[in-house]
Amino acid sequence: MDTIKAVMLRDWCTWDDDYKTLVEDLRAKLLALATKKTEEYTITLMQGSGTFSVESIIGSIIPPEGKLLVLANGAYGDRIALISKTLKINTVVHNSGELAKPDLEKLESTLKEDRDITHVAVVHCETTTGMINPIDKIGEIVKKHGRVYFSDTISSFGGVPMDISDLNIDYCVGSSNKCIQGVPGFGFIIARKKEMTKIKGYARSLSLDLYDQWQMMEADGGKWRYTSPTHVVRAFYQAMLELEEEGGIEKRHERYSSSQRILVEGMRRLGFKTLLPDEFQSPIITSFYSPESEKYNFKDFYDKLKARGFVIYPGKVTKLDTFRIGNIGDIYPEDIKRLLKAIEESVFW
Repeated sequence: MDTIKAVMLRDWCTWDDDYKTLVEDLRAKLLALATKKTEEYTITLMQGSGTFSVESIIGSIIPPEGKLLVLANGAYGDRIALISKTLKINTVVHNSGELAKPDLEKLESTLKEDRDITHVAVVHCETTTGMINPIDKIGEIVKKHGRVYFSDTISSFGGVPMDISDLNIDYCVGSSNKCIQGVPGFGFIIARKKEMTKIKGYARSLSLDLYDQWQMMEADGGKWRYTSPTHVVRAFYQAMLELEEEGGIEKRHERYSSSQRILVEGMRRLGFKTLLPDEFQSPIITSFYSPESEKYNFKDFYDKLKARGFVIYPGKVTKLDTFRIGNIGDIYPEDIKRLLKAIEESVFW
């Protein structure tokens, strides 16, 4: 991470030709990570957090008379629905609950019966729990019924192997600070070209207009419409180079998966229980039930670990007492083993 942070010490001009060339190279590298069929897709970068890019997509791709079906099983699926409803888009939600995967039979029957639905959205890795959703099977059903398919891949892109063409994805989104291991500041939208050409004039926002941002980058070789986060983009480019040095997504996925297995095995030895069954679990983040002890307090547990150099997440599940541990980023199996030792020595209930 020091190498990634170091490149931010140099200033870059958002309109400079060298910077725009870097942006174009970055777009090409991201496209190659996303699919073998690079000629069918295009990349647009968007300022802000991952949620800004999600809102850019939802607000830009659905026509005024369109209708969005959201498959939700956690906070980030719920957020997609909230964005859509806030933008006054006709929205229907299939909420399968935080501990279950989307109901594919219900999806099939709904798309068959409700011809007004034009778009379907789902989160790939729902980090409320750590669940990995079956975006391949969902994509097959969505395309069988001729709808546009969007998947929020913010927490999985760059860390889980996928080819978005094989998955029938029309739009997906990633973020600069997740599995590619850059720093926060922008998102990237990967879109099927033939779908992008249809959305001119649909945007419900000026600054988050996906079509106009794409057109500017296409027409002016990497130029952003408004001031871009130049330092963050440069750091992300360095992070992309380091992903290549590691061996690409396959190797990074192996590292994440190895770290997650070590984490779960170690936590179970210490008496902790995972929220999800192993077959539902992503290699990104893992939820654990809080200990059933009156002496346990998450804030105290958190502070003890933070004092030892480890930061964990509070639980995000609505009705259960949990906490979460992520293992993406510049983290290796040896770090997980040190964390487990710190947890063992921090146990006080």
